[in-house]
Amino acid sequence: MNTASIKTLPGRYCNSLTEYSRFVTREVAIGDVPMGGNNPIRIQSMTTTDTMDTIGTVEQSIRMIEAGCEYVRITAPSIKEAKNLAEIKKQLRARGYTAPLVADIHFTPNAAEVAARIVEKVRVNPGNYADKKKFDQIDYTDVEYQGELERIYQKFAPLVKICKEYGTAMRIGTNHGSLSDRIMSRYGDTPQGMVESAMEFMRICETLNYYNLVISMKSSNPQVMVQAYRLLVETMVAEGMNYPLHLGVTEAGDGEDGRIKSAVGIGTLLEDGLGDTVRVSLTEEPEAEAPVAIALVNRYVARSRGTKDHGPWTMDHGQNTPQAHNPYEYKRRATYEANTFIGGHMVPRVVIDLSNKNLKDPAVLNDAGYLYAPLLDKYNMADQSVDFVYLADSLPSFNFPGNLKQLYNYATWLKLADKTMCHPVFTLNEFVNAADRSSALNLVKLKHADIDSDDFGALPFDTSLIFVLETDELHGMADQRAFFFKMEELGLDVPVIIKRDYSFESESPKVRKSESLEVQDDKKVSPPMGGGDLEGAATRLQLYSATDLGALLVDGFGDGIWIDAPEVETKVITSTAFGILQATRSRISKTEYISCPSCGRTLFDLMETTQMIRSRTSHLKGLKIGIMGCIVNGPGEMADADYGYVGSGPGKVTLYRGKEAVKKNISSTNALDELIGIIVEDGNWIDI
Repeated sequence: MNTASIKTLPGRYCNSLTEYSRFVTREVAIGDVPMGGNNPIRIQSMTTTDTMDTIGTVEQSIRMIEAGCEYVRITAPSIKEAKNLAEIKKQLRARGYTAPLVADIHFTPNAAEVAARIVEKVRVNPGNYADKKKFDQIDYTDVEYQGELERIYQKFAPLVKICKEYGTAMRIGTNHGSLSDRIMSRYGDTPQGMVESAMEFMRICETLNYYNLVISMKSSNPQVMVQAYRLLVETMVAEGMNYPLHLGVTEAGDGEDGRIKSAVGIGTLLEDGLGDTVRVSLTEEPEAEAPVAIALVNRYVARSRGTKDHGPWTMDHGQNTPQAHNPYEYKRRATYEANTFIGGHMVPRVVIDLSNKNLKDPAVLNDAGYLYAPLLDKYNMADQSVDFVYLADSLPSFNFPGNLKQLYNYATWLKLADKTMCHPVFTLNEFVNAADRSSALNLVKLKHADIDSDDFGALPFDTSLIFVLETDELHGMADQRAFFFKMEELGLDVPVIIKRDYSFESESPKVRKSESLEVQDDKKVSPPMGGGDLEGAATRLQLYSATDLGALLVDGFGDGIWIDAPEVETKVITSTAFGILQATRSRISKTEYISCPSCGRTLFDLMETTQMIRSRTSHLKGLKIGIMGCIVNGPGEMADADYGYVGSGPGKVTLYRGKEAVKKNISSTNALDELIGIIVEDGNWIDI
C-alpha cells in the first residue's frame, strides 16, 4: 500500500486551511478512466430509466456521456438487473462509448456479485448491504458487536474477492439517512457514525489486500455532509489510508434549491482541496447534472495552477488557525449584538445593492422582498425580505418601508438631514479618522490584509461597529476564513458581513470537456463548462456564491451576507442569498424539499410529483418535506424531514411523519391530499 508519504496531524483534514492545495489521494483504476492521484476531478451521474429497458438506458447513458459524464451509474436492485448490465455495456461499446459503468447496489449482495463481473465499479451502501435498518435501538456488548462485524465479513468478503479477481473498483458509500441500527445504537445519527460505517467495510477490504476503493459520505444536510467528509479524511490518514473521495449532497432537490444546496456541500469540500469525483443529485434529467458538476469543479483548475503544491498527503499547521475551531461540528462564532439587529443570536442578515437601480420608483424594492401596493401606498413584506439596501451615493425620491435599513457611503450619509434607519459605510481609514459616526450601526469595509495595518490597530471599538469583509484573492473563501481565524486569535467579537463580488460574461462560455480546460482567473470571468450550457450568469452566481459564502456559514462564520453581481437581476441575488442561508441552516425562510434524483427504482414521475407537492405546500415556511421515488432510499434518506412522500409500489405511496410510516400503500391519486391532512392534523398547516 502507498503509505510512505502519509503524515498525520490531529485536527486537520486538508493540506491548508488558509490557501488552496488539492489533497492528493491514491490512484484507483476504474476502466480506462482512473480516479484520484493527480487525475482531474471526475464527473458522473446516474440513469433514471428502468435497468431492464436496455435501449432506454443506453440512450440515456449516451446523453449523459455527451453532457460530460465520465462515469455512468446504473441501479441493480436484483440479479436480473445486474445480469442486464452486460447487454447495456455491450450496446454502449458497440456504439463507441467506453465510459466506465457503475452498478448501484443496496440490499442485494448476490446482485452485487453478479454486477462486479460485468461493470468497472460497484457501489455498496454499508448501512444496508450486509446490515439492517429497522429503526431498532439495540444495546450491543463489545462481544456482540464484534460478532456482528464477523457476520458482515462473511457476507461482504465474497464481493471483495470477486472485485479483486476481475479488477473491479468499489465505492463504499455511506448515506446519513441509512445508517444501520447497529451503527446508530453505538454512534448515533452523527458524522462519526457515518465514518465508522464506512471504515468497517474499508478495514475488511484491507485485510483481504483489496485497495481499489472510493469512499463517500452523503447527506441531504450539507452541514452534516461536510463534517462527515472532513472526519473521514482525518480518520483515514490516522489509519494509513488515502482513498479517493466521491462528493455529493444526496436528495438536493431541483432548480435553484438543488443547485445551491449541492454547491454548499460539494463546493465547501472542493475549497478545502478535497474530492476526486463529483455527482450533483438533482430531481431533473441526469444529463442536467453534469454541467452543474463541471461548473463547480472547473473553478479549481486555475487555482491548482496558481498555488504551491504541498505534495501528496502532507499537511501544514494551518497558519492562524485557532485551537478552538472544530471543523467536525457546527458552532456559530460568538459576537456581540449590534443595535439589537445584527450579530449575537440574530439570524444572518442580507444586504442588497440597489445603488444603480431606479430610485424614483418604489416598485424597485419588489425584488428585495418589499412588495409595493400603489393604490394603498404601502409595502408588504415577503418571506424573503432583505435587511439592508446599499444605496452608495444615490438618494431615493420615495419613502422607504419603516423597517428597511439604508446604507450610504460615509460622505453621503454625513449630508443626510434625516438619518433615521440610515447607516454609514466607511473605508477603514475613513472610520478611524471620522469626525462623526452613527450611534446605531457603523459598517466598515476591510480585507484580511488590513488586520495587520496601523489603521486597524487604531480602530475605536464599540458595539456599533460592523465589519464588511471583502476579498480580491483568487481563493477568496480561504482568505476570508483566515480573517475569521485571526479575529478569534485576537479575541475580537465584532459581527462580520461577508461580501463577495462577481462579474460574468454576458454570454455563456463555449462548452469544453473537463480534461482540456483553459481556465482564466475566476474573479473576472466564469470558468468554462463542459457538456452543455447553464442558464447564464444567474446559475453561475448561485453555484459560486453558495460555495464561497456557504463554506464559511457551515463553520459558523458570518453574521450577514452581501452578494454583488451587476449582470444578475436583483430578485435572483435576493433569492440566492436566502437560499444559501437556508441550505446552511442559518436562516429558514421557505419550505425545504428533500427530493431524490430519480433512478431505475423510482415508482412515479419524480419531477412532476415534486412540482405538484411544491405547488400546494411551498408556503409552509420552515417545514422539510421528503419526496422519495422508492422504498429503498426513502425512509432513510428523508430521515431529516418532517414529512415524507415515498413510492412503495406501482401507483402506491406511503406517507411518513418523521421516521414513522403513518399511512401505508395508499393510492397515489389522493396521496397528496392525505399528506396535507396529516400536516393539518399536526397543526402545521397555514391557509394561504
